Amino acid sequence: MNSILKYLDKTLAGALIGVMLCILLAVSWQVVSRYLLKDPSSVTEELARFLLIWVGLLGAVYAYRTNSHLGLNIVLDKMADKPKKLTLILIQLLVIVFSALVLVFGGSELVELTMELNQISAALSVNMGVVYAIVPISGCLLIIYSLANLVDLYKGKIIEINTKDTV
Repeated sequence: MNSILKYLDKTLAGALIGVMLCILLAVSWQVVSRYLLKDPSSVTEELARFLLIWVGLLGAVYAYRTNSHLGLNIVLDKMADKPKKLTLILIQLLVIVFSALVLVFGGSELVELTMELNQISAALSVNMGVVYAIVPISGCLLIIYSLANLVDLYKGKIIEINTKDTV
């Protein structure tokens, strides 16, 4: 199980690096083509927008995995170990339910609908279902990481959220 999670972690980090690199290249080319060549590229703005969707959702999964996401920890920090553990279990279960219903089920419906309607992007001529496919993918990743957190909680590990160096 740990080797699978380590592989997912590395793959997720690599995907985020790759997507950010693509955004950097697309936006840089857009600036060069618009201001230096005086002939703006028609595809880079749309590509950067679609990649931003991907980096936003994958980044949310990565932040969840590393416990560096935004959270209100004032109440959790003041709890004793047993109620804290029960609260963390409830949080993981709520994340699983939300991810399954909204991201996986709803995202799959969105992808299926855009594929059926053959909705094509204007500049890239890509089916929008490909762009929206990141929604159920990120939902599945969130479920996997929540299940891993539940296993850790079952084994007695309290998930520590780093609040020491935050503003």
